[in-house]
Amino acid sequence: MGFHNTEEAIFTQPLDVSTSLKTETSTTITKPSNVTSTKCSTSSKKNFTNGLTNNHILRHSFRTPDAIKTPSNTPPTFLKNNNSVKVECQVRARIPTSTGEFFLHLYRNNRDNKEHLAVVYGDNIRSNSLDASRPEENEMDRIIRGAYKGRLKPGQIKSDISDGDDPNISSIQLPPPLVRIHSECFTGETVHSARCDCGEQLDEAMRLIQLEGHGVVIYLRQEGRGIGLADKLRAYNLQDLGYDTVTANLFLKHPPDLRNYDVATKILDDLNLSTIRLLTNNPDKIEQIEEAGIKVIERVPMIPITWQNNLDSNRIGKEVDQYLKVKVERMGHLLSIPETLLHIDNI
Repeated sequence: MGFHNTEEAIFTQPLDVSTSLKTETSTTITKPSNVTSTKCSTSSKKNFTNGLTNNHILRHSFRTPDAIKTPSNTPPTFLKNNNSVKVECQVRARIPTSTGEFFLHLYRNNRDNKEHLAVVYGDNIRSNSLDASRPEENEMDRIIRGAYKGRLKPGQIKSDISDGDDPNISSIQLPPPLVRIHSECFTGETVHSARCDCGEQLDEAMRLIQLEGHGVVIYLRQEGRGIGLADKLRAYNLQDLGYDTVTANLFLKHPPDLRNYDVATKILDDLNLSTIRLLTNNPDKIEQIEEAGIKVIERVPMIPITWQNNLDSNRIGKEVDQYLKVKVERMGHLLSIPETLLHIDNI
């Protein structure tokens, strides 16, 4: 397999959208009582998927021609058959950081025209599509696209170690890796917006994966829960007018969460990761990943740093608290709201 390389929103307020959404979800979303790691079993799975059917329905129910105006950079409507998605790792490169070395894998796929990424820590995790031989390529071609083992050295001309063994791969049996499936957030990761905790989540996921010794951050290019950066910024303006993040999306004719994880599950498959421990608070993400055949044996919560300490409700940065409250109260995310925020109205 190979891959070759009037958007004006209709500002019509949905009829009583805030009330209708609360009515539709209030019977199923339950607030978790703790934030400790959740092991997956028949009984515990209910705990972190309970109420998520509503979120799944909401994600698709607004996806109609007259309800969503689709700009060119909005992800296309995803097919239900996950087997139709194909991914291929185009190139891999070593990325040294201040805390350790990662390998950045760039993927192309047959679903959209975006370059999704896998940030891999640990030499035991390799890409099948990257390592596969390609027609008419020589050893230097393989080295340049990252299909080598071990570490490159000046003057190296072979992609594999001569004795067939990679000394960087330990023979010790490792537990299932930590995996974070992370959606792009330009505002939170690049300009450090305090409206969300996305940048913090990405940094924390990479830190935890390094502590574990192996794992992956799959970085999906689906900005703004899938609505794109332009509508995300429009939603920011609506939030300044008093809408919360869910109602702002609905005002712009989008579902609360348009994201899909088909490409992510195919990347996991390409990396030979069929059993994982997932860093997430989002039950909808767990459901989609498990429906695609990936076994999630443990949910590792992403607890915001600001919620791990005593809070001052008047402090600078309180917008992120309101954002997180909405994710818990209206989208069923699995976090316990600090006592100091329970009686503060959402913005």
